[in-house]
Amino acid sequence: MTQEQISNTESAYLDSVARLRTLEGRYNLLRDRVLVVNNNLIEQYKKTVTEVKSVNDDIKEIKSDLFKIKEAMRHLLSELELFAKKDDVKYLEKYINLWDPMKLVTRKELEQAIEEIKKKKRVNDGRSES
Repeated sequence: MTQEQISNTESAYLDSVARLRTLEGRYNLLRDRVLVVNNNLIEQYKKTVTEVKSVNDDIKEIKSDLFKIKEAMRHLLSELELFAKKDDVKYLEKYINLWDPMKLVTRKELEQAIEEIKKKKRVNDGRSES
């Protein structure tokens, strides 16, 4: 081998070594980037899982609230069915107006009226005797 061939071989070798180091550097940089991306993905996955759990809990709570509202509405409707209808109220109003309870007397008022009548009768009996 001649000096020139050795020099060319050595130059090719050094060039290959330089390229290999460049490739190793790129490989290391790429590996670091992949690790960062993986870490970010893991963090994002954990956040997403937490958010999904939170949303699921919210959905369960909303479903529970909706069920309670439906039950309250059913209860309210069943209570409304027990209310008097317009025709029933008119029927009662007719009889109340017919009886006119404001003109009815209480027991106490009746007893007072009887006492007054008795007093008048005594007074009248006393006058008729004289």
